[in-house]
Amino acid sequence: MEPRKPSLALTLALFLTVAAMIAASVLVWEVDIHITLILGAMLTIAIGVVVLKYDYATIEKGIIDGIMTGMQACLILYTVGPLIGTWILSGVVPTMIYYGLAILSPSIFLLATLLICSVVSLSTGTSWGTSGTVGIALMGIALGLGIPAPLTAGVVISGAYFGDKMSPLSDTTNLAPAVAGTDLFQHIRAMVWTTGPTYIIVAAITIVIGFRYAGGELDTAKIAAIQALMKAEFWINPVTLIAPLVVIGLSAARKPALPSLWAGIFVAIVIALVNGSGIGDILNIMQYGYSPTVSASIAGAGEDAAALAKVLAESNITVAPAIALEAANDIVKLMERGGLQSMNWTISLIICAFTFGFSMETCGFLKVMLEAIMKPIKSVGGMVTATIMSCLVCDIFLGDQYLSIAMPGTMFRSAYQEKGLHPRMLSRSLEDAGTLLSVLIPWNTCGAYHTTVLGVPTIQYVPYAFLNYLNPIVAIILTYMGIGIAWKGKEGEPVISRTRPADLV
Repeated sequence: MEPRKPSLALTLALFLTVAAMIAASVLVWEVDIHITLILGAMLTIAIGVVVLKYDYATIEKGIIDGIMTGMQACLILYTVGPLIGTWILSGVVPTMIYYGLAILSPSIFLLATLLICSVVSLSTGTSWGTSGTVGIALMGIALGLGIPAPLTAGVVISGAYFGDKMSPLSDTTNLAPAVAGTDLFQHIRAMVWTTGPTYIIVAAITIVIGFRYAGGELDTAKIAAIQALMKAEFWINPVTLIAPLVVIGLSAARKPALPSLWAGIFVAIVIALVNGSGIGDILNIMQYGYSPTVSASIAGAGEDAAALAKVLAESNITVAPAIALEAANDIVKLMERGGLQSMNWTISLIICAFTFGFSMETCGFLKVMLEAIMKPIKSVGGMVTATIMSCLVCDIFLGDQYLSIAMPGTMFRSAYQEKGLHPRMLSRSLEDAGTLLSVLIPWNTCGAYHTTVLGVPTIQYVPYAFLNYLNPIVAIILTYMGIGIAWKGKEGEPVISRTRPADLV
């Protein structure tokens, strides 16, 4: 018996039901969404088998085939985990943060805030960690300078999310190309077209606004404390930057993502060995991540003045105990990261999201939904706009940035293929919207988190999160202008052209 095509009404009912389940999981029960996605897949499969008369084996094969498309991303994530651990141990990440903090100046505080948060997020791959550590410190400095908290929070978020979406260490930067079916570095190169101009605009805005606060007096005690503790625990030296430069160089030479990341790990291991780290310690950190020692000891001393003074003396740290304690807690939160095991949450989310997404695709639900969305769309600009708006809808109704990438990505993947566009166009659009817009929604997990750690309500920092709302707008405008459009070449390579080349039609 031939399976039936689902109606638009049934498709919308299924989507809204699963959306309500996910929203309840996030907002009411405050639990991870993995099981909810599996329950959504079970509901989809049940409808597909009972109502639409699909063979279960066919649906299962569609799910497995779909999950296989994300295996490269999973391998990359399992590589990124050890990479983060070795880069922290060898001093790569601490060095980037140390010198990033050194550029602070009252006259360019907002610009410096943008750059520091960008550097920290690029080097760690986490916008949440950036806001929760250096972001908090910068909020305190801004208070002393008389700079409004919402303005500072918006700039912190702009820098943090720039690094998050452009860093190969970021979960979302790996998820987007996995869903779209492209390579990690292709994805990052594609984002340069839209994120680069946006970042320049945002930097110019911070400079202009910053002029009115140029006369303030900068209190650098907290920053100096962070630098002192980092210098006591890590090897702070520009030599460590060889590791990221190797990765960047291999990426620029268009080498595959996995070998490029492996090269970055190898260089970091060599640096760590030269600085006295044991092979066993390195392997353990690659598996379970880095755990700070000096900062953890200071944080562990807590309010015990004698114990705190003893730890500081043993570490030759001449910083006021109260400030040292605060800085130590920040460093622990920022540097206790990495390791292969740390990637299991994201990888399991990818598998769960793909299980739900490809069950909907196999049963024809995504096709029906896509046909309804794509019916009025005639141009590449319209397709990109529809993708960005779909990500926004998911950010609003599903409350999670990962789903706002996975769901629209799965839905639009075939449409981009049929149009002849390179999949990096889809991955770019997903990240331009799904990642960046999530923090502008108060009930989204990202919006809720940043409001909590920065102490500023979402509605107040939204006008100043310049990068987050300008980037999707810039992406749409540039696409309608025909700038940065990538078509899929005969060998699968991206071909940049305003219109689809005649030899590819």
